[in-house]
Amino acid sequence: MVTVAPPQGWSYALHLPHDPRAPRVARMTLRAALSGHGMLELLDVAELLTSEMVTNAYRHTKGPASLRLRSVRDGRLRVGVWDTSPYIPAPFDKPPGAFGAPAPVSTDSDSGRGLFLVRQCADSWGGWPLGDQLFGSAGKLLWFEVEVPAGCGVGVAV
Repeated sequence: MVTVAPPQGWSYALHLPHDPRAPRVARMTLRAALSGHGMLELLDVAELLTSEMVTNAYRHTKGPASLRLRSVRDGRLRVGVWDTSPYIPAPFDKPPGAFGAPAPVSTDSDSGRGLFLVRQCADSWGGWPLGDQLFGSAGKLLWFEVEVPAGCGVGVAV
C-alpha cells in the first residue's frame, strides 16, 4: 500500500472584488483554512489583523484586492494582502525597529488603529511596492506573520 505524506506547507489565494463585504469573506476564508489545518490557536489575532488589512485595501483603493494565506516554518502563518495602490502606509514603509513608539491615535478618531494593531500583535510584518506595469502601477503587498502563542492578548469571539 502506498501512502502519501501531507505537504510541508500550504497556501491559499483569494481574489477580492472592491466590495464592502470583502473583509468578512476574508475572515471566513481564514477561519476555514486555519480550522482545516489544525491551527485554530492562531485564529483570534490572525482574524483581527486580516480584517484590518483587507478593510484598509477596500477603504483606500478603488480596485480589487487579493488575500494570500500561507503556512511557514514551525507553525507560523503568513497573511499577505495585495491592493492596487502603490502607497506603502506607515508602519509598513520602514523595517520593524526603525522607529520609536507609534504615534497615539485620538480617542474620537474613526480610523488609524488598524495598522497599529498589526504592528503590536504580529510577530513580523512588512510591505513593498510591486513596481510599474505597462499601463500603471502593480500596487503593493502588505504582509504579517503570527505564530503560537500570538501574545497580543486580543480576543475575538469565534
